[in-house]
Amino acid sequence: MDWFRAERDNAIQENRSRCVVGQSLFINQIGPHHPTVKKPPGIETKASSNVVVLSVSPMEEDHVFLEHVMNHSEWTLCPNSKWTIYSSCTLASALTILREIRIPIVVCECDLAPGTWQEMLAQLALLPNPPFLIVTSLLADEQLWAEALNIGAYDVLAKPFDRKEVIRIFSLAWLHWHDQHEILYENMKLLKLSSGM
Repeated sequence: MDWFRAERDNAIQENRSRCVVGQSLFINQIGPHHPTVKKPPGIETKASSNVVVLSVSPMEEDHVFLEHVMNHSEWTLCPNSKWTIYSSCTLASALTILREIRIPIVVCECDLAPGTWQEMLAQLALLPNPPFLIVTSLLADEQLWAEALNIGAYDVLAKPFDRKEVIRIFSLAWLHWHDQHEILYENMKLLKLSSGM
């Protein structure tokens, strides 16, 4: 699985580079002061952003650990971001939160009862800006990794949690989610510009 993660992480970084190059070409064509030009992801000014993560687990110690990591860690990949965690013990309460707040990352316990992480993934797919799902489990074996990644989860986190691994996976998930939505937003603006709207 380490090979898969390394390949995915490299693909994310390459995608960020391609976006920057594509944006630069577009900016050169219409001029840097055109009203639709916005600096591409990763180049914009260092304004801080608030990243919200939803932790869904019936185990209070999961929420406590993740909150501690978010409040007391160096976020080297996302240095200007403020991280906030919301906690939910059930699938139903998590879905209520997700309908109210735009959340980019959901961390869901594998053994969620009632409900399953697969049900959570299916519900996330119905949202307008679906968050990435990270599945957590004490038994994070190759079978769970293969199933989760094959049906659309972003990643799997083994428990007990490793602080560095949590930071790495959360940071990459946020960067990937953010880049996806920036690209969609920019493409919509380009379509409006080219159609004369």
